[in-house]
Amino acid sequence: MKIAFDKIINHLKTQGFVFQGSEIYGGLANSWDYGPLGSELKNKLKSCWWNYFVKRNKLNVGIDTSIILNPKVWIASGHLGNFNDPLIDCKSCKSRFRADKLVEELYVDINAGNLNYDELESFIKENKISCPKCKSFDFTNIRQFDLMFKTFQGPIEDDSAKVYLRPETAQGIFVQYKNTQRALRKKLPFGIGQIGKSFRNEITPGNFIFRTREFEQMELEFFFSPNDTNNWFDYWLKKVQDFILNELNIKKDNFIVREHDKEELSHYSNKTVDIEYEFPFGRGELWGIAHRSDYDLSQHQKFSGEDLSYLDQESGIKFIPHVIEPSVGVERLLLALLCDSYCEEKLPNGESRIILKLPKKLAPYQIAVLPLQKQQSELSVKLYEKLLLNFDATYDESGNIGKRYRRQDAIGTPYCLTVDFETEKDNCVTVRDRDSMEQKRVNINDLSNYLTNN
Repeated sequence: MKIAFDKIINHLKTQGFVFQGSEIYGGLANSWDYGPLGSELKNKLKSCWWNYFVKRNKLNVGIDTSIILNPKVWIASGHLGNFNDPLIDCKSCKSRFRADKLVEELYVDINAGNLNYDELESFIKENKISCPKCKSFDFTNIRQFDLMFKTFQGPIEDDSAKVYLRPETAQGIFVQYKNTQRALRKKLPFGIGQIGKSFRNEITPGNFIFRTREFEQMELEFFFSPNDTNNWFDYWLKKVQDFILNELNIKKDNFIVREHDKEELSHYSNKTVDIEYEFPFGRGELWGIAHRSDYDLSQHQKFSGEDLSYLDQESGIKFIPHVIEPSVGVERLLLALLCDSYCEEKLPNGESRIILKLPKKLAPYQIAVLPLQKQQSELSVKLYEKLLLNFDATYDESGNIGKRYRRQDAIGTPYCLTVDFETEKDNCVTVRDRDSMEQKRVNINDLSNYLTNN
């Protein structure tokens, strides 16, 4: 059963996963803050990605580059010349839209991104595309909208001090490629991974945390010889799918793998495959895997004057490495994980419950300690404090035990440990499983092994 998106959003807000940014001041459009549970889940998701793609992969290393880079980086990468969207306004209701998306939402077979502004305007008029808000046909001319956030470095606000918040983390990796390769004496093939903030002044952000102006990316740039006979593209595509299925437990039926048509490819790409997830609001891009050829390093070599080529010691041949980039937005992956985990279940007694079936290692809390009565509080607090040494745990003694179970189900806690009147006698607690709701008596001395191995 498909769950209404508004219902999921409301649940995440009320349970402490995501809050409206600056809410007490009326909010800020498309600004979201992550509450206690959301920040825990988000940090665990990033750690899971880092462990899988960087720490546990012998080919890769990690890096952390600056948000503000020399403006020449963005000239070389093409962002300052090409990183813009076609903006169009409805004259009647003053709503603003991306003209290409206005077309593509109605004509799914049209790749409007390849049309110039005149062609876009003609297509909108000839096909009588109306404003989605007020149904008017009266639009302004299309104009260029720069996606880069500008700011100034230093005390003087003039063109010489103008800098930009990075729109992607990839370029920081490219400009530090040579330093990384030299410092760690890396031989091709090898990859550099990074997690960090990016900023894009989107015209039409929306769908909750799916498209925001401030977001985090998890990117890997994998460098290899163009003469390497290994199919590295398929290798990383398989790795990404394995991560989605086996590390995050996202259902296979909820995403598809789609290769870009030739006319859809970015100017730097030889091949791009998107993994698209079926969100409640419709299918959206989740993860992109792109063969960026040698475009980025060639551009930075050209504009910086630095030699970014690689010398193969065996053949004596110098060349610019090619790059495969698996790139994913943290917030998009988090949203897919939450949508995939959200369930509403009818219980045998006629009641219902909301449950987040998050992977146990990613749940904000792995364990909740619940005294059956307040008389067991002292013993329960001691157990809770002991468990905190090895587990992410929470403590709840407010309300009847059934309601407390429901609260933990709703935030995805895999195990509830109930301390009752018998605990002092037999040194056992009742362990309740989130998904099956089965209960088992476990000796406190065996808890660590039980919770770790189940």
